[in-house]
Amino acid sequence: MSGVKGGTLYLVSTPIGNLEDLTFRALRVLKEVDLVAAEDTRHSRKLFNHYGITTSLTSYFEHNEGEKGARLIEALQQGKSVALISDAGTPAISDPGYLLVSRCRDLGIEVCAVPGPSATVAALSISGLPVERFAFEGFLPPRSAARRAAFALLRSERRTTLYYEGPHRLLAALKDLQLEVGETRLIAVARELTKMHEELFRGTVAEALDHFGRERVRGEIVLLVGPAPEEKPAGTVREALLKRRQECDLPMRQIVKEVAKEFGLSGSEVYRVSLELDGEGD
Repeated sequence: MSGVKGGTLYLVSTPIGNLEDLTFRALRVLKEVDLVAAEDTRHSRKLFNHYGITTSLTSYFEHNEGEKGARLIEALQQGKSVALISDAGTPAISDPGYLLVSRCRDLGIEVCAVPGPSATVAALSISGLPVERFAFEGFLPPRSAARRAAFALLRSERRTTLYYEGPHRLLAALKDLQLEVGETRLIAVARELTKMHEELFRGTVAEALDHFGRERVRGEIVLLVGPAPEEKPAGTVREALLKRRQECDLPMRQIVKEVAKEFGLSGSEVYRVSLELDGEGD
């Protein structure tokens, strides 16, 4: 693969714990670009020292995004190559970067992803929760009222939902979650991903409160809340068929299809019940 191109912003994913997770491509890009913008240069210096990266570092974090972003844009427009990294994982995902990327897109500056570690994807992949559909909500609000409002939306949510949370607030978050969705909802808590003391807890909200209430919680947290259980329809298949036949003019084939989906049954099972109704003459 050719070297980096001038006038290009590279979003480079860095390890979330284990330094061995830096990709070969990420290492090459970090060594070849003209400048690396890091969320915390002191933190990133450890990575650079480990891999012998000597590229110039500059800070780019939440509170200097406006001023520093303008300088980075100027460097890019002058034909320099710039890499953006966060303290861990993929830049712009609950980390600084969105504003810079948006501005580059507006100005026609090329933006290139250098994929790699992501706490969200790592946690989801090992959680044992449904992964076909999921939602990432970023960091949970620090105050209980706002957390409860966020959790209240999960009462009928059919996707696995992920949040970032600090270890000092995990128990409070779990208590709020229990108040809003109940103690039996299946969840997972990923802690210290890729590090020596990595832990993946999977169980109900009540079990999580018991588990993490035993001792002080340490490490960065990904909280995953499983989908709400499907509500069982009231009444019987026979009653549902009768009700639909009386209330609508749909052909019986369509009614059978809808009732089968509602009860989680095969169409043939519901069709047999419909034939019994026909035999009874309603």
